[in-house]
Parts: sequence; structure tokens; C-alpha cells
Amino acid sequence: MPYAMGPNNYGKSGIRLVRVARDTARHGLRDLTVHTALSGDLDATHYTGDNTGVLPTDTQKNTVYAFARDGIGPIEAFAERLARHFVDATPAITAARVQIEEHAWTRIGDHSFTRGEGGELRTTEVVYDGTSARTASGVRDLLLLNTTDSEFNGFLADEYTTLPETDDRILATAVTATWDYRAEPDDGGAFYDQAFNAARGALLAAFADTYSLSLQQTLHAVGERILKAVPEVGEVRLSLPNRHHYRFDLERFGLDNPGVVFQAGDLPYGLIEGTVRREAA
Repeated sequence: MPYAMGPNNYGKSGIRLVRVARDTARHGLRDLTVHTALSGDLDATHYTGDNTGVLPTDTQKNTVYAFARDGIGPIEAFAERLARHFVDATPAITAARVQIEEHAWTRIGDHSFTRGEGGELRTTEVVYDGTSARTASGVRDLLLLNTTDSEFNGFLADEYTTLPETDDRILATAVTATWDYRAEPDDGGAFYDQAFNAARGALLAAFADTYSLSLQQTLHAVGERILKAVPEVGEVRLSLPNRHHYRFDLERFGLDNPGVVFQAGDLPYGLIEGTVRREAA
């Protein structure tokens, strides 16, 4: 055969799962989006249409809902339960990747909650290969803004440079952060929630505490602070879009603007990405 299949996988994406805990009159609410991806000995279905080794994506969806019946716990632990099941119970499957985003709701009563449009997501990705599981956790769309303590000057300028230097600007971003755990914890349930809270708290503190000379500097400060806060994390990957805020020119109206009125920019935007990792011992 002159053409061979390369790496491939299949699964169900965008499985929307809401679970209500009704053990007491004060209900609990979990709101997840789950994505599954399976790989293994799948040549037959690609080459000849023989589907005997294929676990339907609809079955994968149903499995997610069935597993939620008895509780979810930390999303990392739930993702690992699913990944291990898909590999261990399906002969043709040798690896499974399960990604989960959790949508946060704010309690306003015993059985009442509120959530604005968009907003921060807690995320995880678990990959299980039949022997071990690799887990990464993080946040996405975490909106952060400093109204001062941010500069940007001394940068390279050429014949196309029009950006003015500034020693006081608004610094705003929507953080996507992902951190890899170096080993599987003995107590997955308690560990993952504690580690997530510590990492998120370190991220917020670093953003608030850092006098920023560039968004790149802030990125490194955030990654460093997470690594210090959670020893089990090996590296942190960060994506920081620069949500530009431009001081609006009021002089044409006979008014000054002492840094109080800004126009929020949209497109295009600067995008700063990087990885902060522990140095090899």
C-alpha cells in the first residue's frame, strides 16, 4: 500500500455535562465541557471500513454521563477515571486523552447560582497509555488588569516604529496557563484541588505584585511564582494576550486627560507566550 496512516485519533468533543448534588438542601452544581480522544489499532477502519475495533463516539459521550452519576470530584480525577476506562475496557484502544473545562458558578442561595457570559475556566488534560497517566491543569480566559505599575519603553525602534514609549500604562490580559504535574499523586482528590488553588493564588499574586516593565517580564514572574507555590509542578506554559487600553485624546474637545479615560482596543493585539520550567538538577 503506497499510502499509510500516520498518527490519528477520534472521539467526542463538546460534551456538556451538568451535575447537581442533592445530598442536602444546599445543592451543589458542577458544569463541565468534556472532550475525549482515543487512539490505537485503528488501521482497519481507515483502510477497509471494518469498525469492529471502534468504540462509537456516542458511546464515549454516554460513558461520561454514566460516570458522573456517582460524583465528579476534581476534574483531574474524573478525567483520569474516564481515560483509564476507555483504554482498559476497549481492546483496540491503547491511549486516551480526556480534556475538561469547568465553568464556574457563583452561589447566591441554597439552590441558586449566577454566572456571567464567558469568564474563567478551570482546565485539565489527562493522557493515559495503559501504563501511566500524565496530567496537566490550568486556567483559561482569566481576565486580569493593573491600572498602573506598568511601563513599556527602551524597545527597539526602526523606520516603521510609531508606538510611543510609556512609563505608566494599563496592563490587561486574559491568561491561559497550563502546568504539568511531574508525578501522579497518592491522593488525587485532595491534592488536585489544593494544588489548583495554590497555583491560581500564586498567579494572581504575581500579577498584582510585579511592577511590569514588559508583559514578557510579567509572564516569567507568574510562571516562577507557580513553580515556587506547587513543588509537584514541572513546568508552566503561559499565553498572555495584551488587551490594549489607549489613553483617549480629549484635547480636541478642550479637555485634558490625566490618565483617566481610555479606549479599550480589540484587534489586532500583542500575544506573549512562553514556558517557565525548573532547571535540571
